[in-house]
Amino acid sequence: MAVTASTWQPLRGDKRWAYLARARTIRVATANEDGSIYLSPLWLVVHDRKLYIPIDAASRHAANFTAGRPLSALVDQGEEYATVSGVRVMGRMEEVTDPALVETLAELVVDKYFHVGHPYLGQYLEFGAVAGRRYYELVPDKMIGWDMRELTVLPMPESRTLPAHVGDRLV
Repeated sequence: MAVTASTWQPLRGDKRWAYLARARTIRVATANEDGSIYLSPLWLVVHDRKLYIPIDAASRHAANFTAGRPLSALVDQGEEYATVSGVRVMGRMEEVTDPALVETLAELVVDKYFHVGHPYLGQYLEFGAVAGRRYYELVPDKMIGWDMRELTVLPMPESRTLPAHVGDRLV
């Protein structure tokens, strides 16, 4: 068996969901009708241990989801081996049709990406209404996570109080 970051330092369970909930961007790749890959960074929210993504109706992704074409997604961060972490998801998208859940998800997006008085909040909401923004649940068939940050020991000053009889030895 090959040793990978996900087998060496897996990111699973509650840690994975906390990681995903804090993530700001998910990169989603879907297959277009001609077989080419459509890749874009999107926003995401987590609700009840499920991933949700707002998609505007004119999106190529929405057409690819509806057609049942392959999908992969990635949330990651880190610039060096000791700081890399991420979650890779393979699965499918299902449109959220429950109006109450759609309202909850819209509120979660606003809370996560905007602040009170944010200069672009109104434009975001207006564009979503005009563009027919919908919410999709990313239903994973497989999730693979890794977090190499747990293996690293940060350098820090050390201070110890030793007994009086212990001191430097000069030989």
